[in-house]
Amino acid sequence: MSKTVQNAPDQDPSREDATAERPERSTTSGIPLESAYGPDDVAGIDPTAAIGEPGGYPYTRGLYAEMYRKRLWTMRQYAGYASAEESNARYHYLLGQGITGLSVAFDLPTQIGYDSDHAMARGEVGRVGVAIDSIADMRRLLDGIPLDRVTTSMTINSTASILLALYLVVAEEQDIGWERLGGTVQNDLLKEYAARGTYIYPPGASMKLVTDVIAFCAAEVPRWNPISISGYHMREAGSTAVQEVAFTLAHGLAYVEAALARGLSIDDFAPRLSFFFNAHNHFLEEVAKFRAARRLWAELVRERYAPEDPRSLWLRFHTQTAGSTLTAQQPQNNAVRVAIQALAAVCGGTQSLHTNSLDEALGLPTQETVTLALRTQQLVAHESGVADVADPLGGAWAIETLTDEIVTRAREYIEKMDELGGAIACVEAGFQQDEIAEAAYQWQRAVEKGEARVVGVNLHQSDEAEPTKVLEIDPEGERRQVARLRALRQARNDERTRAALDALAAAAREDRNLMPPILECVRGEATLGEIADELRGVFGEFREG
Repeated sequence: MSKTVQNAPDQDPSREDATAERPERSTTSGIPLESAYGPDDVAGIDPTAAIGEPGGYPYTRGLYAEMYRKRLWTMRQYAGYASAEESNARYHYLLGQGITGLSVAFDLPTQIGYDSDHAMARGEVGRVGVAIDSIADMRRLLDGIPLDRVTTSMTINSTASILLALYLVVAEEQDIGWERLGGTVQNDLLKEYAARGTYIYPPGASMKLVTDVIAFCAAEVPRWNPISISGYHMREAGSTAVQEVAFTLAHGLAYVEAALARGLSIDDFAPRLSFFFNAHNHFLEEVAKFRAARRLWAELVRERYAPEDPRSLWLRFHTQTAGSTLTAQQPQNNAVRVAIQALAAVCGGTQSLHTNSLDEALGLPTQETVTLALRTQQLVAHESGVADVADPLGGAWAIETLTDEIVTRAREYIEKMDELGGAIACVEAGFQQDEIAEAAYQWQRAVEKGEARVVGVNLHQSDEAEPTKVLEIDPEGERRQVARLRALRQARNDERTRAALDALAAAAREDRNLMPPILECVRGEATLGEIADELRGVFGEFREG
């Protein structure tokens, strides 16, 4: 006789007892979560003022009425490694696979203003991005790329003015007017001091270089985003979602003040400001975070600067999925994490998106994994249905409650920073750094204690190794890059190069806009390191502590 055996709930470790008291739940920012939400939870939110409609102030529900029904977000894949030729081949491959915008990763020497043959660059050339030393490298990087039809985002900060100049000169050589160029330089130095560390010059000099680029682009490159104010790296360093919004917008306000002090009007440059956020794992909080950031920025800019152009109130942002959430354990799980994060970014109304590859906790992504990452975006765009409706989660009680709470908490942070003297003074005093460090510490403790669950790390671990191919960088690549650099120095007109560098140093001492003399240095085949060194000679270098 057969019989059926049913496990009681307490005999099945995979199930929770529905009658047991469940622990308190909260978001990563410590916002308490109710077990369910209803109309009473949003009773205090004025839907006309705080929520509005897509395309209308305060833009909580999106910048455009039709959102992705009219145009999908720009699909980017952050890429760059080894040489300009190898990176160029990856760009052409990705364009063939359907990306709609380039996103350039530079190696560490390029980011901190050293040529590839500098002693400080040894062992780092081409490792975490592409090595760009000169106009010759930029020509190879962009070979065959239609610069007037593809927008390019360059993740570069301390040397942003130099890389932008290199890009503009290549466009000149291709007979493409600057007014036809679209793209972005990150150019956000405040977050470098707060979280990332690829600064060169003291904060005052860095702010001058940032505003030089903003002023120059406003006059000469009108479709270019001269800054991408970044919360991404602060979140990667351990900030909460609320801190990410607060610190990013506070830094944005500091850049606005600096540009106004240079004599620009708010409507001269604010429509071209752009932002850069992280998409983390807590789906509900992340969707609410993007909506909250858009609303709070519109409110702050209107309150403080009263622009006439409504586009000055827009928070246009790029999103990248969270590299810090990727695990070396069970790396295939990362593909699922990235899909959830990408969905949150789209439901939150991003204008541009990069999806990380599943192997990035182990090394640079391979062609196979970066293709899967791109396909993730394409599946969200064409198969999930969320792109068919503007703000698809708008009006959901949980989403609106979290959006309102993030706005409130982030505004409180910004007001506190105002009391401390503003974002720059706070960076110099280590305020953001300390807040982020404490949040990172608390998160790590929660993971180690099992309170924060990470599949494959402290939950559902496996001893079975998962084979994962890792991209290998040719160790001879550094030698070849150095040889190309030295050949350029031998072949160029040294008198022209020296004259351009001397003119740059003079302009820096006289506090003139440095973009025109940097462009002349690039045309004269000065290297990135030589240009950065001229500015080091005038501004000095920043040493923390």
